[in-house]
Amino acid sequence: MIQDEIQNAHRDLWHWCRARDFAGSDSYDALNSRIFQATPLKHSQLARLVWTQLFKRSPLNFRRLALVPAERNPKGTALFALSALADYRRLRTVEAETDARALLDDLLAAGLTGKNGAACWGYNFDWQSRSFFAPRGTPTVVPTAFAARAFIEAAREFGDESYSQAARSACDFILSDLNRNDASADEVCFSYSPLDQTRVFNASLLAGEALASVGALTGENDLIELGMRAARYVMRRQNEDGSWAYGVDGHQSWADNFHTAFVLTSLSRVIQCCDPSIDARNDSQFTAETGEKQRLRREDLEALRNALQRGYDFWRERFFLANGWPKYFPDRLYPADAHSAGAALVALVELQSLDTGADELAETIARWAIENLRDPRGFFYYQRRRFHTVRTPYMRWSEAWMMYGLARLIECQNRER
Repeated sequence: MIQDEIQNAHRDLWHWCRARDFAGSDSYDALNSRIFQATPLKHSQLARLVWTQLFKRSPLNFRRLALVPAERNPKGTALFALSALADYRRLRTVEAETDARALLDDLLAAGLTGKNGAACWGYNFDWQSRSFFAPRGTPTVVPTAFAARAFIEAAREFGDESYSQAARSACDFILSDLNRNDASADEVCFSYSPLDQTRVFNASLLAGEALASVGALTGENDLIELGMRAARYVMRRQNEDGSWAYGVDGHQSWADNFHTAFVLTSLSRVIQCCDPSIDARNDSQFTAETGEKQRLRREDLEALRNALQRGYDFWRERFFLANGWPKYFPDRLYPADAHSAGAALVALVELQSLDTGADELAETIARWAIENLRDPRGFFYYQRRRFHTVRTPYMRWSEAWMMYGLARLIECQNRER
């Protein structure tokens, strides 16, 4: 039975990751090599890019030879915490709560401090992108936003003020440390880190999700409005076919599976936080001005919902085969990777209102990943490529995303019984 397969895969993956204290290799950790750091090549942008891609794509894992330590990644910890929270919502046991709180405490401990004292998170390695270089420990929006998502869900489940305070502090980092690009009265694009001016759609929208979600939790309408401005920016740059490029610049023109899933999930969460309803029963408070604001908010939300549906239709049609194969790019069969599968499971669970067949597709993708990317020891391989499979277990990229995706799928299946 497919549900038993999924539960067994989730259980085995949990035990495999916990036995390693949720620490391991990462697809981008090659620059942690003590050998590389001892050479002048560490100062070369090209050398950093080549070294990283060599380790990332190789079917052989050179990390032990290159003295790359196995470490925890803060974003991975956030994803594991989100998985544990999904398990807690389903099981409601002391053990499940203990597991979730332990990971949340680890996430708090892994936090950085922004320039104005705000809580933020970054990666545990030097990271060279095509656009900029971020030294190890640079706070960035993506791990910060996933940490905020975990703390918001924890605050709702446990009523613990420390979690809501951590999520609110993450908003202060977004507001004070990140650069704002193409800002206007009704839209904004947040940078990836304090060091760059990049305009990356999924990253900016993750910032918007964090702001809107915290605003909905704390009643701060200004945060919700900033989330809406970030959502408008992304919505207005959707391609004609419903897709989104990775970013605005020419070298960011590709569309891929998991970044599209990020955009869809965050856009859906922003929409959910922006309920335009105003209590009209109290005539003294319901003025012409509030009525106009309500009308504009409805129009905004309708436009965002249309963009979300168009994006979802493109994603579902172009990124998956009938057997659940998750394509990395819409026009190529290879590679198929665990990150795309895990992120798809999360997105499909959260977007069921758009598609009555979303849960069936999620089960099909989960089965494909279990049959094609799962090692008998319980972990998931990185990628299946045309002529070989990269079997390296990447703790954040593959294991954490598959853990999160499977946990959300099992939670969904449990609700439907």
